[in-house]
Amino acid sequence: MSDRQPLGNLKDLTKDLTADQAFELGQRAFEAEQYSMSITLFEVALARSYATSRRGGEIQLWLVNAHQSQGDLKTALALCESLLLHPSPFTRQQAQNLLYILKAPVLQRPKEWLTEIPDLSQLEDSERRDRYVPPKADPDRPPKPKAVIEDIDLSQVNTEDNQFVGVALGAIALLLLGLYFWH
Repeated sequence: MSDRQPLGNLKDLTKDLTADQAFELGQRAFEAEQYSMSITLFEVALARSYATSRRGGEIQLWLVNAHQSQGDLKTALALCESLLLHPSPFTRQQAQNLLYILKAPVLQRPKEWLTEIPDLSQLEDSERRDRYVPPKADPDRPPKPKAVIEDIDLSQVNTEDNQFVGVALGAIALLLLGLYFWH
């Protein structure tokens, strides 16, 4: 995604938004990787709320993330350090955690630790190798014999009533009565 500005002036479009609406739109813009727009919306939300409230602290934490994602690490660090003095303990703790991440050194991974995943989206359908191909038969193993279903002569089956259903229903009834009186 690109960091595009919407049509028209964003300030004019945000003039009727509440702090919560601007904050929600800022989160959506951030998630869509539109960091300039998200910064503007977070600033509008912050201007329409109390900066020292917990919600104001949350908005400022999102602002830190937006500035960092846009590549403005200096502004992100300065804002994050100022949040260490915020009245909300939640905001102070989150700012401390975020500051730890922002100041962490960037580690270089050796190339042999990485696995490159090829882009298969450009392949023609006939070239794609992601289709299921059944395994080939093992020549050393004899084939499994197919199951044979024998026809049963129904005249040989005992169809005489052996009272099984009656006995089973009686046992179930006794079991249910026992459970009823047990409780």
